[in-house]
Amino acid sequence: MTNQVIVYSTNDCIECEFVKKMLLQNNIQFEIRDITTNQKYQQEVEKYGYLGVPVTVFGDTAVKGMNPDLQALVERMKEV
Repeated sequence: MTNQVIVYSTNDCIECEFVKKMLLQNNIQFEIRDITTNQKYQQEVEKYGYLGVPVTVFGDTAVKGMNPDLQALVERMKEV
């Protein structure tokens, strides 16, 4: 399992911006993967069972959107 944090997003996604802002406010480094620039990224999102963005991945856990599951994932990230 890796400690890398990935945020799958698009440039025009408001909810994606909220997710990125939340991560930055918690001092969590992350990689942005814009699904509109690379078809492989869209396929990765689909492998997690989602069709849209934002999808935040940490280790073997993927969370779609901005919700309590994401907050719980952020708390796990901060422990590492």
